[in-house]
Amino acid sequence: MAKSAPRVMKRSDADFVPRFEYGKMAQAAHLCGTEDGSKLGAGLVRLSKAEIPWTVKYDEIILVLEGTFTVRTEADVLTAGPLDSIWLPAGTALTYEAEEALLFYAIHPADWASQSDD
Repeated sequence: MAKSAPRVMKRSDADFVPRFEYGKMAQAAHLCGTEDGSKLGAGLVRLSKAEIPWTVKYDEIILVLEGTFTVRTEADVLTAGPLDSIWLPAGTALTYEAEEALLFYAIHPADWASQSDD
């Protein structure tokens, strides 16, 4: 697949949709990924009264745009505010937490869901 052309993605155009069974706590707006011919996926996430358990299946960097965001792992509690970031390597078991937050995320690989768990 050919890579898409460079483009500007305006926040005002972001289409936030509920995220799986956590739709009341998390809405995501996809910005780029495999449909752009890229191995990098990125988007925005709005969290509200969120407590979401997950095991990260990809390398992820999260930048807090608004609010406060916490990641609880077995070993640590990581809390970030506006313009702070949190790095999460693939395989990290965690819980995402926030009262109210707007986040930017980037993941690699973007097609993690289609890859086998070998």
